[in-house]
Amino acid sequence: MGDVLAGIHATWEFDTDSVLIRFGGGIRTPRLFQSLRERRIPYAALSSVTLTPGKRGTVVLHAVPRPGADPLLEAAAGQLKEGSDPYRLVLPAERETLAEYYADELRALLGPEASLPAERFLVTAPEAPMHFKAYDGRAGFDGSLVSFRWFWTGASSAKWKAGDQTFPVADLGGIEWRSPEAFEGYLRLVPRGAAGSEADGPGPDPAPGGGQPSVGRVQPDQDPAAVVFGLGYGPVHESLPFAAAVLESVRRTQSVPVATAPVPVGGARRDPADIAERIRHLGDLHQAGLVTDAEYSAKKTELLAEL
Repeated sequence: MGDVLAGIHATWEFDTDSVLIRFGGGIRTPRLFQSLRERRIPYAALSSVTLTPGKRGTVVLHAVPRPGADPLLEAAAGQLKEGSDPYRLVLPAERETLAEYYADELRALLGPEASLPAERFLVTAPEAPMHFKAYDGRAGFDGSLVSFRWFWTGASSAKWKAGDQTFPVADLGGIEWRSPEAFEGYLRLVPRGAAGSEADGPGPDPAPGGGQPSVGRVQPDQDPAAVVFGLGYGPVHESLPFAAAVLESVRRTQSVPVATAPVPVGGARRDPADIAERIRHLGDLHQAGLVTDAEYSAKKTELLAEL
């Protein structure tokens, strides 16, 4: 169409095969939008288009994506608040006629596949490298490896015993993301072959958008394959794009069976001060009875070997 439609928090630029959504940077713009900055949405990724009345004298143009088309929404699993939905364009009510015109134009571009789930991601995921601070550790992703480095002030003794972790994307089958705006948010990496870890979905819960761990699963704060969120740690605008990037990479790269065990961080020489701090914390855990004599000796030997 070659036209531009400006809304309150974003501008939609219509091309022949896609719409480029450019998000604003104002103080009232949701932080997720500011983090995403812009996204190109192929028309083939859309299932329907609606125009409805909004709040306080606005109308909302909503381009609804096909299930499975967007890694960001697949990772979110229905947990995004309405105001943070990147497919909603809020406009002043006086632009309703213009918005209706574009809604009709978009509907005319939808093909017969619009009613079907997408067989692959059609929308590009946020690009690596990425990182963010969770409550109990720092998460990093370089495009092929996910790393968790634990904070001594927040990580559980189970995670300290396991040590810092790295997970090759080739060893993963999916992710579970539970919004930090809910109680006990977290990001969990699911190994290949685990129940619900197939690459055709994030599998956070049998209930859509629930994000609850399955019965019998290790709690996220005890799981070395998960980081948990707290107030100011792992906010949506940081952790969700991260989760989407990992999920997209998992689906794109899986082709042959590989080992599923997480690989401890190793190889490079570590900062002696960091090792000393970890040994001190390990000693605290040992004195508190949270680590056995054998576990203390084994872990201390492992840490000293990293010097």
